[in-house]
Order: sequence, then C-alpha cells, then structure tokens
Amino acid sequence: MSQPNFRGAIPALVTPFRDGAVDEAAFRKLIETQIAGGVSAVVPVGTTGETSTLSTDEHKRVVELCIEIVAGRAPVIAGAGANATDEAVDLVAHAKAVGADAALVVTPYYNRPSQEGMYRHYAAINDAVELPVFIYNVPSRTGVDISNETVARLAKLPNVAGIKDATGDLVRASMMRIETPDDFVMLSGDDPTAIGYIAHGGHGCISVTSNVAPNPYCEMIELALAGRFADARAIQDRLIRLHKVLFADASPSPTKFALSQLGVCSEDVRLPIVACSDAVRPLVLAAMREAGVL
Repeated sequence: MSQPNFRGAIPALVTPFRDGAVDEAAFRKLIETQIAGGVSAVVPVGTTGETSTLSTDEHKRVVELCIEIVAGRAPVIAGAGANATDEAVDLVAHAKAVGADAALVVTPYYNRPSQEGMYRHYAAINDAVELPVFIYNVPSRTGVDISNETVARLAKLPNVAGIKDATGDLVRASMMRIETPDDFVMLSGDDPTAIGYIAHGGHGCISVTSNVAPNPYCEMIELALAGRFADARAIQDRLIRLHKVLFADASPSPTKFALSQLGVCSEDVRLPIVACSDAVRPLVLAAMREAGVL
C-alpha cells in the first residue's frame, strides 16, 4: 500500500504533565523542537509517552493534539496498543479518523498470547481499519516476543507496514530483512544499537534520545542511512552515554528531567513512575553536556 516516508529519526514523544493534567502548551513546544531538529515522523502516546497511565480520553486527545500541532509537516504514527484486541481496534480506528498516518501497536502484554494469538490480534486490526500498522516488539516490557516467522506472516497483510524492533538483536534484524518484503519498514526501538540496526538493513529508529537531542540524533541517523558509518559513529560517541542514562531510572523520568533542564516541559510523571532519582540526575546532566545539548 502507498504510505508516507516512515524512515529516519522518529521520536517517541514524552507526554508532558503539569498539576496532574496533560500540559498541552509544553507538548506543543516539544513537537516544535523535534520538527526544527529534522525528525522524519513523530510517535505520540507510545511507551515513552506514558500511555499506560493515560485515560482513554487523554490518549485520544494527545493523538488529536499531536496531529493538530504537526499540521502535515511530518507523518504521525499514533500509539494504539492494547492487550485486548477490541480496544486496540478502537484506538487504531480513532487514529485513522483524526488523521494519523499510521499506528504503532504493541504486542499484547500481560496475557502472553501464543504466536497464533499475536498473529490473529494484528490480523483483526488489519481487517478492521485501513491504516498502516507498525508491530511493536518489546519483550522486556510485554512478556512476549513475536517471532520473525510471525512477523513474516503479518508482513503479507496489506495494512501491516513494518515493525518497531526494540529487542536490540541485530542478527534478528538481518534475518527479518531476508524474510520480509522489500517495502516492509524495519525501525529500531533501541537507541544504543540503532546505527547497527541500520547497517543490518533497518530504516531508522523510534527514539527516546531524540526528545533531548534532536539535532545530533537526526544527523546521526541520516549519516547511517547514507552509509557514512564512520561519521555516524562520531556522533554516536557523543550520544552513547545519553542513550544509556535515559534508562538509568524508570523511563521516562530521566528524559523528563533532561527536558526540564532545557525548558521544554516539567519533569512531572505519573505513578507508578516517580521523578528521576537524585543519584541519576548528575549522570543525565553530564551526558547532556557530552552530547552538546547543555
């Protein structure tokens, strides 16, 4: 199916909060900094967007607000995952109705479906809504790992456009590239290995680090996609500690702390996530300085 360009550096946007509510003004500021930094697309209400703590109404509002702010300047890949298939279908249908360019759908979590169950989950979404869907595989969070064989089956469906692969397994990436169609979009979901993923045939990364350092991050990904890996590595060397330290406490608390230092949004998070610990804060600041963003 025809689709926008989903390749490149794609931030998994945080959802700013203030006084317990979504801070829409800060969200606007965040998106503008990402677009100015050269991102290829944006992802609202993914894992980094604390979607698991948002109400359904808040989730849908953030998607609508993102589309409104972006105003066609980049594709919007709306987070639309759920561990109940009917709920996922509803979120994907809403994303389509309000103008999203694609949906990012995580493998069903907690109930740990079989490979056949995961296949049918995505097949039901494919059949219900005509919108490009990205499989999101993050076994460390969901408790299930969708196999390359199941991904290859799903890649034959007309609305399954690609995958966000957060396994960090580069051998898996090479095998997936061999087993899926040429137009199947393979996006890393792991910043530290993103340029390696591209070297194995990937097309970009859905990134946490881009929230904090959009300009160097976008440059790094574009250099890697152009095959200029020595130049990409030079930027990676500046960003590698930032990649790591943004997960030194429960995500996205270190990312929100970093963004608060840049004046983008508050560091407010929602329980059960708590604010970045005192031990991690100086590590974040040091990594931001090394990255050249502070």
